[in-house]
Amino acid sequence: GSFLLFSGIAAWKPAAPYSVMAIANGAVQFTASSLAKELAPIRVNAISPGIIDSGAWDAMPTKQRQSFFAQSSDGALAGRVGTLTDIVDAAMWLFTAGFVSGETVHVEGGARYV
Repeated sequence: GSFLLFSGIAAWKPAAPYSVMAIANGAVQFTASSLAKELAPIRVNAISPGIIDSGAWDAMPTKQRQSFFAQSSDGALAGRVGTLTDIVDAAMWLFTAGFVSGETVHVEGGARYV
């Protein structure tokens, strides 16, 4: 079996005033690694997404959302925001990667390096 947890980029690229979010996201990484050890042979992993065009931003006015996505794209090595397909691909891989446990996979286009 396998558990998949979700974290977020805030833990690896903290910004004010989101310290509580950063702490919670970082805790998910440690939870995944600790539970992987405790629940073995059940695998436990996490995905840490960056800015994803998932519909969560749809309440933003269109121009503001477009500006936010453009700024986020500039702040990622991949030069774009993520898509739901990016997250699904990572999740499906983690569910089938039988020799991966206790890991956090960053699906953020390299944004934590910019």
